[in-house]
Formats: sequence, structure tokens, C-alpha cells
Amino acid sequence: MLELNIPKTTLKVVTEREKPQVFDILRRKYVALTPEEWVRQQFVHYLIRYKGYPAECIGNEISLTLNGTKKRCDTVIYDNEAQPMMIIEYKAPNIGISQRVFEQISRYNIKLRVQWLIVSNGMQHYCCCIDYKNGSYRFVNDIPEYASCPTVARQDTPSASSEKGAKEKAKRGCQKS
Repeated sequence: MLELNIPKTTLKVVTEREKPQVFDILRRKYVALTPEEWVRQQFVHYLIRYKGYPAECIGNEISLTLNGTKKRCDTVIYDNEAQPMMIIEYKAPNIGISQRVFEQISRYNIKLRVQWLIVSNGMQHYCCCIDYKNGSYRFVNDIPEYASCPTVARQDTPSASSEKGAKEKAKRGCQKS
């Protein structure tokens, strides 16, 4: 697979019925190894190993319903109170990061109202911090470390933790002790 613009991790890859499969440590199963999945798996390992994100606070393929339509966020990261704080959208390395990708992740954020949005194709990474209080956002040069991410206050949103993914994360221990 293609070298990405993040530190490389050795992944468990097998071939099943002549198709490559990669082990997803979060879903605890093998999944089809597509170029986008390669980016996701490398990026998740990068977050855990280099940025200090606890694996139990990360979920892949998190379902949500938006305007009556089921959608899936590629990755959602939860804070220490099991509230969504970050959405990550991945594309294959050969797919450019366009306005359309930002619109896609922004639609997911209508429901989750997270503080951080990240878009990556493995070669380029864009990280955006949203300031709901002032109605603004800013792009940052680096992905924040987990320890530096404050718990996100969600005073004016419907229960963001009501989504299935957040409930699963809470059960798996992504909470304050």
C-alpha cells in the first residue's frame, strides 16, 4: 500500500477469497482493505500511538440519523465523559480534499456538535476547531493530543450521547473514573 504522510504502522493483513482484509483494532474484526480503509487504520494507530488517544474512546463507522437518513461517520472520538468531541472523515490517498468533503463532515456535525473536525486522505490532513460560543472556527496546523482536548460543553444541543456509538463507548469505559 501507499506510504502516507503519517508515521507508518504495521497492520495485520490477510487474504480471504483472494481479497485483502485488514484487522480493525476498534471493531475487533477483519474488514475489506480498500485505499480509504488503509488511511483509516493508519490514522487511528497514529492517534493512539503518537497523540495519546485511548483506543476505548475511538469508534469507527459510527451510525447516526440525519433528517431521517442513516449515515456513518468514519471515526468519532469521545471525551472522558463519553461525549463526542471529534469527527474524522477519511478519503483514499488519490482523492483530493474538496469543499464537498467538508460539507459532508459538517452535515454529520449538525447532529453531534463536536469541537474538532478532521479530514484526511493520508497525504493531507485538515483539522478544524469549532468555537460555538463565538460562532467561529479555525484551522490548526497539528492534530491536538488527547490530553489537551477539553471536555466539550453542549448546552444547546439535544443529547449528543443518545447516539448508538456514544452509548457503546460509555459501556466500554471511556468515562471518568
